[in-house]
Amino acid sequence: MFASIFQSKPNLNSKKKKSARLPFSPYWIACIPLVAIILITWNTAAMAQDAQPLTLESVQGALNSTWVLVAAILVIFMNAGFAMLESGFCRRKNVVNVLAKNLLVFALATMSFWSIGFSIMFSGVDSPFAGNEGFFLSSSNPAVYGLEPYPQGLPIAVFFLFQAAFAGTAATIVSGAVAERIQFVSYAMFSLLLTAIAYPIVGHWVFTENGWLTAQGFYDFAGSTVVHSVGGWAALVGAIILGARKGKYQEDGRVNPMPGHNMSMATLGCFILWIGWFGFNGGSELAANEAVPYIVLTSNLAAMSGALSATITSWLRDDKPDLSMIINGILAGFVAITASCYVVDYFGAVMIGLISGILVVFAISLLESLKVDDPVGAISVHLICGIWGTLAVGLIANPKNLLQKSSENPISGLVYSGNLDQLIAQMTGILSVGAFTLIFSIAAWFFIKLVFGLRVPEKAELDGLDISEHEMEAYHGFVKESDMFGSSFNSDT
Repeated sequence: MFASIFQSKPNLNSKKKKSARLPFSPYWIACIPLVAIILITWNTAAMAQDAQPLTLESVQGALNSTWVLVAAILVIFMNAGFAMLESGFCRRKNVVNVLAKNLLVFALATMSFWSIGFSIMFSGVDSPFAGNEGFFLSSSNPAVYGLEPYPQGLPIAVFFLFQAAFAGTAATIVSGAVAERIQFVSYAMFSLLLTAIAYPIVGHWVFTENGWLTAQGFYDFAGSTVVHSVGGWAALVGAIILGARKGKYQEDGRVNPMPGHNMSMATLGCFILWIGWFGFNGGSELAANEAVPYIVLTSNLAAMSGALSATITSWLRDDKPDLSMIINGILAGFVAITASCYVVDYFGAVMIGLISGILVVFAISLLESLKVDDPVGAISVHLICGIWGTLAVGLIANPKNLLQKSSENPISGLVYSGNLDQLIAQMTGILSVGAFTLIFSIAAWFFIKLVFGLRVPEKAELDGLDISEHEMEAYHGFVKESDMFGSSFNSDT
């Protein structure tokens, strides 16, 4: 029997060489795929006997989890956009420092949010001010973090990852405003404090059922105030305490322009942020449903309107279209619509974007005149347009838009309701969050200044933070201006 399966070994002493033969007959080899199919089918059938029946609820739960996970990845990828944008808008001698900060900030934000921030923000559902349980993601009970059991709600891990991405965004906003003159360790410490304490507390006020601002009727769908204004207020305080970069303002009051070194890099950063924002706003629905494409569309309409109005405004003012203003106009539109992308109609989204684009151009000029040095325009984009977007909810939220028309308690702005209730609630939230973040930021910045120092020495700033803070260069080996014009020219490049 075995002789018919296994062929005999050829006689090496034979003068005639026999033809090579397979160790198994072709018929047996042909049976391998069939056996594999039988085994897989048998195993699947056995598993199906013990598995729970497939239901619409379980399918929807899987879809929700998958979409929010994808959205979290998109928001995390926005860190690449911030890194490219900020690097492009800054001078070449500080690029390594900018890139290092943008990498480190998400690591710090993730760890601080995992250990403390997430629990402060989402646990303690009965507390109006802050949570106090489930630290280090130690609880496996979704109710501790305000979630329904899966598949009705999201898995804790997916929800945490999405929210940690938002915490990192709030800290990254600060990076651009304090760029080119802050010590690396000082920025790292502030990011740690912001994501562990300040941002989670504000988030608890707004994003939990019993948060005290929620009880006041305040509405911020995805964070125009909670994320962007918090980051903007912190950035404003940091920029003022640090002071302007050396040589930015002359003694006679004139502004010395310090243009970015690579507008291609800045434009690429804008495109990455553009795509990532669809996860930022669309993912904030926390479900895969018909609301997501509507949210994405209103967000895009606002951003494109912001690009157009910023371009036209800067063109009329300066007699030329300014690429940096086009970029900031897109971001301004996104920031402003983040609060209202669910509750406005399409015309409302366009109006929010148009006003944002105009605001950001004049806000940048206003801060320049006040000698608040913000290398990338972060304060104007995130703080000023975050405030405007939050106010817009109280003005033009449409109770009959596509998503709200069947709601029992729609959000209605002044234009549609004829009363000031929602506008007052929005103003209450803006003022409360602003006051809290200002006080926290002043205390945090001065504490860090006392313990670590805040600003790099003048020589280190003139040489560039890449060398003084990291002892490396982003463009090592390239011909420098200093090679042609001397070191004094290179100090401002």
